[in-house]
Amino acid sequence: MSEPKCRPVGLTEYSWCKAVPGGTGITVFALLISKPIDLSLLQNAIHQLQKSHPILNSKLCHNTTTNSFSYTTPSTPHLQIQLFDLQSTSDILQGLTNPNNPSMSHFHLILEREINTNTWCANNDSLNSEIDVFFVSVYTLSDDRWAVMLRLHTSACDRTSAVSLQRELLGLIGEGKKEELELQREVEEEMEVGLGIEDYIPPGKANKPFWARGVDMLGYSLNSLRLANLNFKGIDSPRSSQVVKLQLNSDDTDRILLGCKSRGIKLCGLLAAAGLIAAHSSNCLPDQWQKYAVVTLTDCRSMLHPVLSCRNFGFYHSAIVNTHDIKEGENLWELAKRTYMSFANAKNNQKHFWDMNDLNFLMVKAIDNPGLTRSSSLRTSLISVFEDPVIDHSDELHQEIGLEDYIGCASVHSVGPSIAIFDTIRDGELDCACVYPSPLHSREQMLELIDDMKRILVNGSNHVESDS
Repeated sequence: MSEPKCRPVGLTEYSWCKAVPGGTGITVFALLISKPIDLSLLQNAIHQLQKSHPILNSKLCHNTTTNSFSYTTPSTPHLQIQLFDLQSTSDILQGLTNPNNPSMSHFHLILEREINTNTWCANNDSLNSEIDVFFVSVYTLSDDRWAVMLRLHTSACDRTSAVSLQRELLGLIGEGKKEELELQREVEEEMEVGLGIEDYIPPGKANKPFWARGVDMLGYSLNSLRLANLNFKGIDSPRSSQVVKLQLNSDDTDRILLGCKSRGIKLCGLLAAAGLIAAHSSNCLPDQWQKYAVVTLTDCRSMLHPVLSCRNFGFYHSAIVNTHDIKEGENLWELAKRTYMSFANAKNNQKHFWDMNDLNFLMVKAIDNPGLTRSSSLRTSLISVFEDPVIDHSDELHQEIGLEDYIGCASVHSVGPSIAIFDTIRDGELDCACVYPSPLHSREQMLELIDDMKRILVNGSNHVESDS
């Protein structure tokens, strides 16, 4: 056996290594399967993915003496699937069921359990401790329903990587049932563990003069003290991440996408605008202007040197922070235009590279000094959105495997937004997983907010033609 390969984490990866022990950055992709799972086939598929994407086979090593992190990658796959039989799953669900929310499905409850299963929280306990970045569990929900949970450390897996992982995994499982699958030929190529995003930024794109860095850092710090947010419900209790769904039918989805296209904006601007209007309304301050922050995450792979593809697993997103002054009576489409153009102009000015180190630094400082944030809440913005949604369509492979549902999201209860939106357009319908920190915000509060966002979006879609 060859010696394990090792490399230190990059600056963005380091910020996630600091965030995850507290509860932000546990990425989960959950699959609901209605056909019996061949565990040996699934195990082989996972090992094939670890060979093709060695970062999935890596261990995160923490040196407490130097307070540094690195990835150590063995030459052979070692992940073993954790199986929960029907009785074990039933016992777990009994402890998760909330009498106040009887409508929550078992699949949803298991998803929330996984995004709050923090294998990395004890990572600081010993010198040079090592722990995997990838875990797989299978829960037996009933005699004909299984939940397959892929749980990853976000430093090794952004949303693009998680979506590619899900698709490649389904393709490999399907390969066990079909003789010919184009995806399999792609997966056979073995790749190296990539470098951190900073090492791929084109020369000169992230060079920031010292004084400009100081001015921007001061601006971000002062602005954060003036930002409004949702009302906090429980400040002192231990936190976890919870999920609510925002879903629109195909007609409403078509109309809002048409409205975005006709105005030259993207869906992220519309979702952010709906969230801002709903949040301001919930704060019951009709005569006051309030300033809210929006974080937009953009996949930088196509802008790096060399250009990376979705098959380059790792964290290659960057964040752009914009603030917006909101008052009662905002027009959805006007605010969406304003919100999106603020992001687009910042991106055109390279702020996703220019401010990367500043935002990473402030993120770590907030983690180390929560008192710097309002009520020590560690909230960095009201809402976070992705520049582009995931677009997916059901196909024969999904039917063959018995894929009934899936959800991809990540935890946010350490440092992060009050609402993190993970949007998918699935079979033409908008389907968003909205993650929030509990009990900082209550489920009732979030359900009301998401219902208001849905109403705002549907009403806005009904006026697409007259307003465009």
